[in-house]
Amino acid sequence: MSSTLSNQTFDQIAVGASCTVEHTVTRDEVNLMSLVSGDAGAYGGSESPGDPRCEGVSAEALIHGVLKRRLPGPGTVILAHDLRYSGNARVGDVLQATVTVRDKQAPDRMVFDCAVRGKAGPLLEGTITVQAPTHLQTVDQTEAPSVILRRNDVFGRLFHECEQLPPVSCAVVHPCDKESLAGALEAAQHGLIEPILVGPKAKILSVAQAGGWDVSPYRLVDTEHSHEAAEAAVAMARSGEVQALMKGSLHTDELMGAVVPSRTGLRTGRRISHVFVMDVPAYPRMLLVTDAAINIAPTIEDKVDIVQNAIELAHVLGVPQPKVAILAAVETVNPTMSATIDAAMLCKMADRGQITGGIIDGPLAFDNAISQEAARTKHIESPVAGLADILVVPNIEAGNMVAKQLQYFAGADSAGIVLGTRVPIVLTSRADSVRMRLASAAVLKLLAHARSRDGGE
Repeated sequence: MSSTLSNQTFDQIAVGASCTVEHTVTRDEVNLMSLVSGDAGAYGGSESPGDPRCEGVSAEALIHGVLKRRLPGPGTVILAHDLRYSGNARVGDVLQATVTVRDKQAPDRMVFDCAVRGKAGPLLEGTITVQAPTHLQTVDQTEAPSVILRRNDVFGRLFHECEQLPPVSCAVVHPCDKESLAGALEAAQHGLIEPILVGPKAKILSVAQAGGWDVSPYRLVDTEHSHEAAEAAVAMARSGEVQALMKGSLHTDELMGAVVPSRTGLRTGRRISHVFVMDVPAYPRMLLVTDAAINIAPTIEDKVDIVQNAIELAHVLGVPQPKVAILAAVETVNPTMSATIDAAMLCKMADRGQITGGIIDGPLAFDNAISQEAARTKHIESPVAGLADILVVPNIEAGNMVAKQLQYFAGADSAGIVLGTRVPIVLTSRADSVRMRLASAAVLKLLAHARSRDGGE
């Protein structure tokens, strides 16, 4: 199939020229149109076969697509239309859209008779006036646009919960590139943090000037280099001067090197761990993945703290009794597979009250943890299988792969937070979108306020 679209010009098209396209209605198209149009009934659908339904706005979009992609094609501008709607289509229906040239008006105006029919009859009829292209044009369609629809807006809920809380004082460590400084300023503009910029003053001001940003409202702590910035920020957190830390353009190891020392850092009695808070379009609830960033090969003692840290974060984020799946390659205990032994031990430790606040089960393979159908097929009876709120991975490689695959294959957004420290720490990445940076700041804000209410760890 060709990956390019070519047009016909005003001079090439004769009155009476026509084009017909058939298209099968998909569920994602109906859901997207309902979101755009505000028709919650169509989005929610009904329990009758074939629903949700597709209103006239989708038929109109189909006609617009024929005009802009086929006849006349790329370069066409819609100027006006007089359309009448009659009837609905449903998911799976085959629609037939036809455009026919009724009139030409020099130098470039054309009037088209338009119609869309479904299996039950006409959905749309009328005319559309366009400005037709006057020169030949070919458009590469190799990179087709894609839209990901979410079952639930995890981060939207978190942003809403943050609205009534004051911003959190946050040391932004070495924000010396465009992405890290922009992320901190964006979080400040949304009322999530009150940033204190810690790093070489000249570099920070240079980045701000290049981006056209005014950083004068914010305190700037001048340091010579990134190592000093990390140490200064950690000292501010130890003294209570700031409630949180946010990583800038320094390497994660540099920041954590200042955080980890017992005497000068931010350690507590808990093992330090990292949690990805994920909004996965295909999953109907918030999903936490731990640990995919800090603990390389955690021992069973480490995993106890990793699990407890994640459970307590879930509580803060509105999940009162999270379901925790301890992941392995299989769902049965195998003495030759250490991940399954660790999973069994963690479950028994939870039974004995050594881990509290959640429902824990494992070992569970990934499919059994997130799919009830997969669990039923394998005859797994578990209060966690298919319903997991937290995925605990066996090591950093597995965690990194799970998190990255959810992001890049499943379209997940993620927020990252470091736990087991005196203050919450956000580890941003240059690959993070604005939404992901704001989501991390929102998690940081909720956690910092929760700790303040509880008197700290």
